Amino acid sequence: MTTPALRSSTQRPPGMTDVARVAGVSAQTVSRVLSGHPNVQQKTRAKVLAAVEQLGYRKNNAARVLSSGRSRTIGVVQLQTSFYSRTAIAVGIEEAARAAGYSVSAATSPSLDASSIEEAMSRLADQGVEGIILALPLVHSTKAIEEITKATPTITIDGSRTSATEIVAIDQSQAARIATQHLLDLGHKTVWHVSGPSGWLDALSRAEGWRRTLEDAGITPPPALEGDWSPASGYRNGLILGRIPEVTAVFVASDEMAFGVIRAFHELGRRIPEDISVVGVDDIALAEYCSPSLTTVAQPFSKMGELAVQHLLRYMADPEVTLAPASVEPHLIVRSSTGPLGG
Repeated sequence: MTTPALRSSTQRPPGMTDVARVAGVSAQTVSRVLSGHPNVQQKTRAKVLAAVEQLGYRKNNAARVLSSGRSRTIGVVQLQTSFYSRTAIAVGIEEAARAAGYSVSAATSPSLDASSIEEAMSRLADQGVEGIILALPLVHSTKAIEEITKATPTITIDGSRTSATEIVAIDQSQAARIATQHLLDLGHKTVWHVSGPSGWLDALSRAEGWRRTLEDAGITPPPALEGDWSPASGYRNGLILGRIPEVTAVFVASDEMAFGVIRAFHELGRRIPEDISVVGVDDIALAEYCSPSLTTVAQPFSKMGELAVQHLLRYMADPEVTLAPASVEPHLIVRSSTGPLGG
């Protein structure tokens, strides 16, 4: 019988992590009890079952599939967004999972807040997924997230990790170094930067790579301008940079923001690349077709999704193994948006 004090009608249904909290055990122990695992003390089993009864926890797909130990399902936690990179990674995950005989269950988080990510992971754990891919940056972990990753093999894509996750990543600092060095090699005296939001690990790594490249060249980095990954934020920052006469080269942390920067420069009468060179990151499909075509550091998102699934399957086969982080090398694609200083 559900206790009103524990769950009101406006709250989400209780999940496995809620049962674990009430019973005073880990989510992994709850999984073992629900699956009928023999290596659980009778006293512990009784506490878990009492918590299930108290919370009105519905023994859904998790309980059914755990009895056989297999659901043939991989869970993916994504940010609720329309960013191209997120969609491309999801496609790679879906294709690789299907090729391996698995289906994919996705749970979206409306923000990067740890509690929102925890809730999304809990929904997947309650479905009985065999493994989870965190396709978003987890900046701060929680006790419940740690418990879920210990109970369910988990891979992260965006460089974040808990004490029980494995990593698949692109070296974002290296991507920034490639872009910044390209502009310096063209003779530009410095490189300005439009960064992604500070809550994203990718954005922080790219900003750090840009800064270090300039410092290694004996150049004091100019102040970075922060965007939010959207073309609109690139446009706003482009209107600022385009009014600074000494700006001749800009490294933008994403192609979508770079489109906005380029539009602002056009409106201000700054020619690309004759007056200002622009480099983006991602190499999304539209990069080749903007005017001028965008020089960018390519990130093979579909390959990232494929690697994440492969890495996760190996981790699922042996959760005790420590895998070396899987990585994909970024590479520069030179197009028409960059040119020599004064060119």
